Amino acid sequence: MDQLVESGKEIGVQVAVYHHGEQVVDAVAGTADSETGRPVDSGTPFYNFSIGKGVTATVAHVLAERGLFDYDTRVADLWPEFAAHGKQNVTVRHVLDHSAGLPGVPVDSTIEDVCDWDKMTSALADAELWWEPGTKVGYHAYTFGYLVGEIVRRATGKPISQVLAEEVAGPLGVADEIYFAMPASEQARLARLEDEPGLAETPPDLPEDLPMFKAGPLVLFPNAALGNRPDMLAANIPAGCKTSARAIARMYAAVIGEVDGVRLISPERLARVWAVSSSGTDEIFGNPSTWGLGYARGFSGSDTEYGMAGAGGSYAGADTANGVAFAVTKNLFTMGFDSSTEIIALIREIYG
Repeated sequence: MDQLVESGKEIGVQVAVYHHGEQVVDAVAGTADSETGRPVDSGTPFYNFSIGKGVTATVAHVLAERGLFDYDTRVADLWPEFAAHGKQNVTVRHVLDHSAGLPGVPVDSTIEDVCDWDKMTSALADAELWWEPGTKVGYHAYTFGYLVGEIVRRATGKPISQVLAEEVAGPLGVADEIYFAMPASEQARLARLEDEPGLAETPPDLPEDLPMFKAGPLVLFPNAALGNRPDMLAANIPAGCKTSARAIARMYAAVIGEVDGVRLISPERLARVWAVSSSGTDEIFGNPSTWGLGYARGFSGSDTEYGMAGAGGSYAGADTANGVAFAVTKNLFTMGFDSSTEIIALIREIYG
């Protein structure tokens, strides 16, 4: 990590590893804010976009464990307005494994719109399906968070940020390090994101006919400026989260096992959650795609690993074969995952 920072490949980095419920790595390097020189510490939260989908899925599994809904529960049974335009057969499973057929927010959405919970969930309730649920898979970049979040809200009567604090982060002792909606009073603790040199001036070279351009406006394409906006940080957007590496690694450790007396889901449910639920060519990005229930499979090539990568280059997940849960968070926004891949390879060498 020190070498990555000293070479200029990274600005600030956190790495956390749990092994069979015990934290064995809690490492930091570099600065949280290069303008002020504020150093990264173990409790510094980072906004690393879609690694938060794993947190969102975990909240859903905790509620399913308690019997508030099942994976084959129809979303419209919890959220009646959602049945409009033929969506009555979409299930919780379809939402979690990205096969629901609702990958897009309205293409005229603004950043302010995506910060408005009621506006976005109303738009999804009134949306039409892109495909028959369960027949195709396509990454639900923003909509995953609103869909799961509204399922949680309808089942509990509480916003998903509150449920996260009460049912997951609170019991694990990390409620001040992992957030969906981060209060303005806490945002000064965040690491400040910076784009890798040239990224802002040279947007990614993507095909013009890529379906992702129909799934939302370019103003929502992740970058450092978007991730530093106070309104984005304060909004309930559970397609991503603000977290330290040790907090999200602790969560994954409590998904696959027990951490200080806390186990979030049973071994029986873990087997259901981890099993392949959807796979195929992603309808939005065109890449091969394999999903369990809310978690992607095999980021670094292991069939026993699951988790979520985040735009900007961070990753968090767990491996059921060796009892390892881990996270890499960083604040240099890169298009690739070179640093995370290098660090995870080292983790595998030590604990695999």
